[in-house]
Amino acid sequence: MTENGNGLFTGERRSDWVRLRTLVAVRWIAIAGQIGTILIAMLALGLRFDHGAFALVIGASIILNIVSSFIYPENTRLSERGATLMLLFDILQLSALLYFSGGLNNPFSMLILAPVTISASALRPKSSILTGAVAIASVSVLALYYVPLQTGEGDILTMPGLFLFGSWAGIVIGVVFLGVFSWKVASEIHTMSEALLATQMALTREQKLTDIGGVVAAAAHELGTPLATIKLVSSELVDDLEGQEALRDDARLINEQADRCRDILHSMGQAGKDDLHMRFAPLQAVVEEAAQPHMARGKSVHLDVLGAEDESTQPYVFRRPEIIHGLRNLVQNAVDFCETTVWVDISWSANDIRLRIIDDGAGFPASLIGRIGDPFMHGRRTERSDKDAEKRPAYQGMGLGLFIAKTLLERTGAEIAFSNGSDPHDLHLHAGRRSGAIVELAWQRTMISVPEGEQNKALGENTLLNS
Repeated sequence: MTENGNGLFTGERRSDWVRLRTLVAVRWIAIAGQIGTILIAMLALGLRFDHGAFALVIGASIILNIVSSFIYPENTRLSERGATLMLLFDILQLSALLYFSGGLNNPFSMLILAPVTISASALRPKSSILTGAVAIASVSVLALYYVPLQTGEGDILTMPGLFLFGSWAGIVIGVVFLGVFSWKVASEIHTMSEALLATQMALTREQKLTDIGGVVAAAAHELGTPLATIKLVSSELVDDLEGQEALRDDARLINEQADRCRDILHSMGQAGKDDLHMRFAPLQAVVEEAAQPHMARGKSVHLDVLGAEDESTQPYVFRRPEIIHGLRNLVQNAVDFCETTVWVDISWSANDIRLRIIDDGAGFPASLIGRIGDPFMHGRRTERSDKDAEKRPAYQGMGLGLFIAKTLLERTGAEIAFSNGSDPHDLHLHAGRRSGAIVELAWQRTMISVPEGEQNKALGENTLLNS
């Protein structure tokens, strides 16, 4: 499989999804069904068939299954070419059986759709088109050339010409429709699985940073006492070793290095505590933490605390990795596409918590605004501004960052809405005005906030957190 710039597999060789063992098992079921159907048609319905031709066609399938089972390991995954050849064999084998049993007059002719559906689900479009074309060619031949079905008395069973044409048209339409539909559904499922994998990787990374931050803060706290002891003892040695300059210089060096270790640990402890160590913090602090990496990128990021809609106090919220990483992605997206300014409005009430992230850029394209949050979405904002490539050269319009942010935030109970601050047909930029893209987030307060009685615990002693 090929890998894209995000480190995810693009699925260009989707045949890797299919194991040889799966197709062999399906073919054994088909063989059993074919033999059973022939026996019932001959013994119960009294139809006449060419036994030798049936034995030859079904025998070819049996031989292929036996050879495949003994030559290749059970866990063999087919290449694109191998899967295509296997499915083409199934189409031709079924077509041969239908040729000797009435062609499209045989009600089992619709089974030719099965290999086409598998091909569309597991192979690339080129291979799927090939199998579909072979299937259509086969049913077209079977509509004209076939060995008629005969009863034991010699009567020929055939459908009226109109019905025969309808059967042909139905199978051809089924090949096209099921092929396109199966490809589309399989592609969306694969795309979603890749995007969810990226989301899980982002969440895992954020969780690891949380764990590392807690360990760093705890280590800085625990090492403070022994370093203070080393500092005290080395200072006393400097005073006691007067006249012994060599030893006194060594003691002075120990003292200086103890000061240096203290400064390093102080810095590490502050970083661990400020970024990741506390389990919860005021809402404004959590939003600031999420936005902080993008506040020094040449654009203005304003955090406006609008306050409560009622008399409630600012909530303390859990500093969950999903919230921090999701908000950080949304702020990054706004900074990437704004002209000069991004605003983050913070408000709350006794029942809910609300955030609005607004920029002064071109906003979301009207044609895509209903699809924002879908993974690997193409064309975002390119309809509105040709400057996007200059603002974010590595951006390819795949929408994966917004999908990750939306998925992570929705896990915490957030409701997310996307809109524009200006008319979708207004192509003029309004730098410094809230006229660009708007992302609104709302939580029920009980979903992410800390009960009133537990808020002061956030200011307690640093401890290791059990995740």
